[in-house]
Amino acid sequence: MNNFTPISAIIGGILIGIAAVILLLFNGKILGVSGIVSRAIFKPILQSIWSWVFLLGLILGAAVYRFIFPGQLIIAIEASLPVLILAGLLVGFGTRLGSGCTSGHGICGIARFSKRSIV
Repeated sequence: MNNFTPISAIIGGILIGIAAVILLLFNGKILGVSGIVSRAIFKPILQSIWSWVFLLGLILGAAVYRFIFPGQLIIAIEASLPVLILAGLLVGFGTRLGSGCTSGHGICGIARFSKRSIV
């Protein structure tokens, strides 16, 4: 338990919850990243502009964090490129099979008492 940081975890959870509520209230959409990525790729640009903005925000948020706290976010990927591609495809298949990802089911679905998400 060397990396247990309850304060930052609580703050992060609160921010994710606020983002989920804002997206649901103002856009009527569930905060499920796999669904947002799918919408950005397969829907016409005018229907998916908010999806692209959301995804850009995810990338920029990480970049801003890395700029503000240099050296805090060190990630070492030891798998080969083919393994990473296969893993990404399996995750995509799993989110299709489960009708969503952990962010959609775990954060939004359970909060809305969705039976499918709870199961």
